Amino acid sequence: MGDPIALIGDWLRDLLMGWGLSADWVTVILAALGGIVIVTVTLVIGIALVWVERKVVARFQDRVGPNRVGPKGLIQPFADILKLLIKEDTTPDGADKIVFNIAPVLGIASVILIWAVVPYTPTVFGSDVNVGVLYIVAVGSLGTLAVLMAGWSSNNKYALLGAFRVVAQMVSYEIPLVLAILVPVLLARDMGVNGIVQAQEYWFILLSPLGALIFFISSLAEIGRSPFDLLEAESEIVAGYNIEYSGMKFGLFYAGELIHAFTISALTATLFLGGWRGPGVDQIPILGLLYLLIKTGIVYFVVMWIRYSMPRIRIDHLLSFNWKFLTPLALALLVLTAIVDKLVLDLTPTIRIASHIGVNLFILIVTVLSLRAFGHRRRKEIQVFEGRPVAVPPKT
Repeated sequence: MGDPIALIGDWLRDLLMGWGLSADWVTVILAALGGIVIVTVTLVIGIALVWVERKVVARFQDRVGPNRVGPKGLIQPFADILKLLIKEDTTPDGADKIVFNIAPVLGIASVILIWAVVPYTPTVFGSDVNVGVLYIVAVGSLGTLAVLMAGWSSNNKYALLGAFRVVAQMVSYEIPLVLAILVPVLLARDMGVNGIVQAQEYWFILLSPLGALIFFISSLAEIGRSPFDLLEAESEIVAGYNIEYSGMKFGLFYAGELIHAFTISALTATLFLGGWRGPGVDQIPILGLLYLLIKTGIVYFVVMWIRYSMPRIRIDHLLSFNWKFLTPLALALLVLTAIVDKLVLDLTPTIRIASHIGVNLFILIVTVLSLRAFGHRRRKEIQVFEGRPVAVPPKT
């Protein structure tokens, strides 16, 4: 049975060719239509996620959630969008208007562009770029640029300080994120996203659970989800870099965050959980889209679970956790994974899986012992410090 989406594409190609258009023009038109479909579906998913997140957090907090506007509150997100559209659009005096207005568009574009290389089924994807992983890293970096542009162009000291703090966080966590992405690249011997999915005869999370965990944690920090939600720490720095934005410009930043959370869930499912792979995909390719959505939904539920269960951590703790713990851990995992995979590449799948699991267990044990020794040293330092005489001011 053929893939319905691929069959529609072939039908459109034949139709346009029948109208007398050249092959080059047909390719351009189909690419434009594909881009429009991806953008539209992505934005619709973002609208749906507003309702989903409100309902899920309501259940976590023993509430009902949206239940007034439409059945089960389903129309509530559209009411929110209407409110944002009719709110006054303001621009601060002295702001760089061009940069100020481009920033929110660039922020959401950096998220949507990632979907261009995500394979939905064995035969349906935006573009099968042979360096798709590099493309994901490069396009994702545009979000950092958008935040810096928003803070700098707002002509507001708090927005600028908030942008600096966010950029420090996002740039820092890109290091372990890239190192973790290189793990499936090594295991698949391919930098193409579809090639990585096709190479997963067994999910890469079985070969490198630590790699999947590091990628997931770094992705949470990249998108500013709790406990790394310093991108919009309104209790600390009056909402951060987007303090001067109103109306739909603010809505674009908010939509970008929601869609980005769903995007990193899809990337986790694609790189470590087999993506579209599943039973019956060879016979019915459209099932791949269903499997991808199921896996992405499970990961996204974990993202929401963490967001609504953990408190925000301090910026110094956040950066220390990255540079002193996560980055060395990711680097050690990458080096040992490369060495072991080279040694066991030609052996049976069982030996290969066991070898990689052994590497992950070894790194985990060394990490736990190191943290235990560090905690012991810190407790001794605190005890010594508490035992020192303290100067007491004279009584008056």
